[in-house]
Amino acid sequence: MHLEGSCHCAAVRFSLEAHSPQPYMHCHCSICRKTAGGGGYAINLGGDATTLKVRGRKHLAVYHAVMREPGKRPTRSKAQRHFCIKCGSALWLWDPRWPELIHPHASAIDTPLPRPAEVVEAALAFVAPWVDVPRGRGHVHSQHWPAESLADWHHRHGVWSK
Repeated sequence: MHLEGSCHCAAVRFSLEAHSPQPYMHCHCSICRKTAGGGGYAINLGGDATTLKVRGRKHLAVYHAVMREPGKRPTRSKAQRHFCIKCGSALWLWDPRWPELIHPHASAIDTPLPRPAEVVEAALAFVAPWVDVPRGRGHVHSQHWPAESLADWHHRHGVWSK
């Protein structure tokens, strides 16, 4: 599926092809919450990194989040969180551990996205107390990271696009 995206001020526009175009997960971790506001939900779409086209690249900056886990020393994430320096919009994440993938924020995508039949509510161990986490049918809860990958979820639901 072809995806078009942009920041709020339109200084940065991008496009890419995605095999997994349904936003399947709501990540409630502090990194998503603090870097993108609300849920953030960065790694819920997967695009082909070789197809990424960017206009307004001079307005991009990259943030490497600091990983803070109880009982461990803080470490800087290898993942690159791209955002617009003019308006602050979170745009996509790229991680050198999976160089073939770009993970655009669903909130930055302008192309209408299909609504998923099921949503994984992830990182609930870190959810802010003010968040009303959806429950019931169609919401799978995970205290940390789900065992099922983005690709596996899309394959299981028959929504992996070619």
